[in-house]
Amino acid sequence: MDESSLPTQPSTSPTDVSTDPLNPQPKAWTDADLADLHAREDKAERVRAMFAAIARSYDLNNRVHSLWRDQAWRREAVRAAAVQAGDEVLDCACGTGDLTLAFAKTGAIAVIGLDFTTEMIDLARVKTDRLAEHDPALGQRVRYLQGDAQDLPFEECSFDVVSIAFGIRNVQDPERAIREFFRVLRPGGRLVILEFDRPGFAPVRWCNDFYCGWVMPRTATLLSRDRSGAYKYLPRSVGSFMDSRSLGTLMGRVGFTRVARKPLTLGVCVRSLGHKPAPDQTQDR
Repeated sequence: MDESSLPTQPSTSPTDVSTDPLNPQPKAWTDADLADLHAREDKAERVRAMFAAIARSYDLNNRVHSLWRDQAWRREAVRAAAVQAGDEVLDCACGTGDLTLAFAKTGAIAVIGLDFTTEMIDLARVKTDRLAEHDPALGQRVRYLQGDAQDLPFEECSFDVVSIAFGIRNVQDPERAIREFFRVLRPGGRLVILEFDRPGFAPVRWCNDFYCGWVMPRTATLLSRDRSGAYKYLPRSVGSFMDSRSLGTLMGRVGFTRVARKPLTLGVCVRSLGHKPAPDQTQDR
C-alpha cells in the first residue's frame, strides 16, 4: 500500500466527537482524511471509531444496501470452507456475528468470533444469546474475543478454518494479517475471504460505482444517522483497495495453495479461498 501526502493542517482525531448533543459520535473520517486512506498510520484506530459509531445500524445497512444478498455471500463462504465435524473455526472481523453464527450451524466443534471493535462484539453476543435460548448447544460452541487480525492471540496451528468477511481492506497491513491467518491454520486448513470488488463488465461496473459512490453513502448515512464519515470511507476503501486478483496473488505469496476466486452477484463481491498445504503436499499454486 502506497503512502502519499496527508493534510497539512491537523486532521480530525478518531477520539474527537460530534458537536451534536443528541447524537455524539467519533469523527473517524473527513474528506481530507480519505485522500490516501489505506496509507494512514492511524487507519486502525479510525476504523475502530467508525465501526463503534455505526454498530447498531450495521446489520440493517448490510441488508438494505446489499439488496439482501449479504447473507447469501456468507453462505457461500461457509460452503467453500468445507467445515468437517470437529473442526475449529476462527472468524476474524466478525462484526455482529452473522458469519460466526453461520459457521456455528455446521459440524464445527468450536467457533471464535474476533473483532477489533468492542461495540460490534457486544452486539454479536446479544444476537448469539438470543439464538442460544432455542439452541443451547449453539451458544456453547461460540465465543467472542476483542483482538487484532494482525496479531492473533492464538498458538500456531490452532484452527481448521479462518474466515474474514469484508474486513481485510480495513486492517492496517493486509499482508501481515494474512500471514497471521496462515500461522494459526493447521496444515490442510482453509482461509476464506469475502471482499467487495469492482465488477469486470463495464455497464455493471458503472452502475455499481454510481450506487456505491453516490446513492449508498447518502441513504446509509440517513439510516444510521452517522456522523463519523463511515459511509464515505466504506465505498472509497473498496475502490482504492487491491482487486481480488491481487489479493489472490498475495495469498499465494504468503504460502496458500490452490487459491481460487469466485465472483458473486455479477462480481460485486468475490469469495477467495486458499489452503495451507500439508507437509507432504506439493506446493501447487
